[in-house]
Amino acid sequence: MKELQFSEITPDILRLSKKCAEVSQIDPELYYKYDVKRGLRDLNGKGVLAGLTDISEIRSKKVIDGNEVPCNGELYYRGRNIKDLVRGFTREKRFGFAEIAYLLLFGTLPDRKELENFRTILADYRSTLPSSFVRDIIMKAPSSDMMNTLARSVLTLYAYDDRADDISIPNVLRQCLELISIFPLLSVYGYQAYQHYYNGKSLYIHSSDPSLSTAENILHILRPDSKFTELEARILDLALVLHMEHGGGNNSSFTTHVISSSGTDTYSVMAASLGSLKGPRHGGANIKVVRMFDDMKENVRDWKDEDEIRNYLRALLNKDAFDHSGLIYGIGHAVYSLSDPRAEIFKSFVQQLSVEKHREEEFQLSETVERLAPEVIAEKRHIYKGVSANVDYYSGFVYQMLGLPLELYTPIFAMARIVGWSAHRIEELANNGKIIRPAYKNIGEHVEYVPLEKR
Repeated sequence: MKELQFSEITPDILRLSKKCAEVSQIDPELYYKYDVKRGLRDLNGKGVLAGLTDISEIRSKKVIDGNEVPCNGELYYRGRNIKDLVRGFTREKRFGFAEIAYLLLFGTLPDRKELENFRTILADYRSTLPSSFVRDIIMKAPSSDMMNTLARSVLTLYAYDDRADDISIPNVLRQCLELISIFPLLSVYGYQAYQHYYNGKSLYIHSSDPSLSTAENILHILRPDSKFTELEARILDLALVLHMEHGGGNNSSFTTHVISSSGTDTYSVMAASLGSLKGPRHGGANIKVVRMFDDMKENVRDWKDEDEIRNYLRALLNKDAFDHSGLIYGIGHAVYSLSDPRAEIFKSFVQQLSVEKHREEEFQLSETVERLAPEVIAEKRHIYKGVSANVDYYSGFVYQMLGLPLELYTPIFAMARIVGWSAHRIEELANNGKIIRPAYKNIGEHVEYVPLEKR
């Protein structure tokens, strides 16, 4: 008898998978018949109200004369407009990560002393990663997927925590602050290990620098020479702030609430949220944007010819170009319609970086596609709420200009979103709610049991 390999799909599995797929199919009409909000959204894409939060708010519509009308998108962190927050720390040339993390966790903007103390706490926790952890865990089993490496590291940290199962607020806050601080180390060290053991690259393990901000430390531990420009660090810091939180209804934050409601430990919750974020429909979208533009640059000869660009965009929608998905990646969002405020904020900084990196032509191509894509989509499909560039549209281009490897695009998202997850976990625990248990309606028929010999 042939010995099975761990990841082998045998003829038996292929045969059984067809049966499995057939029995798993549900008639789409039944969702309408029973008024099931598939994906927890109604027919217009509006999310079903499943909870309350005081952490962040998204606005994409206004009520005028009793009717909902699309409006330019707005994002609020603890009631503060994200544009005002970004304007505040960028004008005064501060790195915003620690300041905005403090706001999301504690509900108020810190004064100078509180901010300095919080930065010190984060810097101190960066040094809490056990020295043996990198050698024994990260180096021993490197993976080609950094999100899986990150999730495995988070779960393993459970064994290093003497109070791992304590879900009191003080202990959970301690755990969250530690994870916020060391996520960059776990991700970048995992990438360096993979590059060394699988691709034969030199191995660099730089210790974090307590005098540097989170964004500066990411560039410091990632680059062999630890060098970076001020503009590079400030734009990465901005990216972290913009990705830090986005309402309780996004998939990974909702996952945080669901898993936390069961009463489990912080490490299990964050690993589950990482699994959610890893999905290409959530955290992996900016990778698709970068790859789409790489394909576009190869197939559009004149980047200033709008007719040629339109034809390529039509080919995307017709499933004749790139990955044949029928999507223009980075255009459109589940909530925003007329504009995504995060993309608007990002755009001016992206332009500055494109000048520093001598990639102005690529930025101009991005601007042209951003303008033409909604028009091309409207030619082919009914748009009930409008479409616009989302934050992933520009973040991928930023990471590419920063020389960040594709493998770290989604982990960088996680380095930011861990702050939002932490706030949502504490909010769920503080309100002592019931376990989240939505209802599913069974549509199968009851059948009589048939003994084995009569089947």
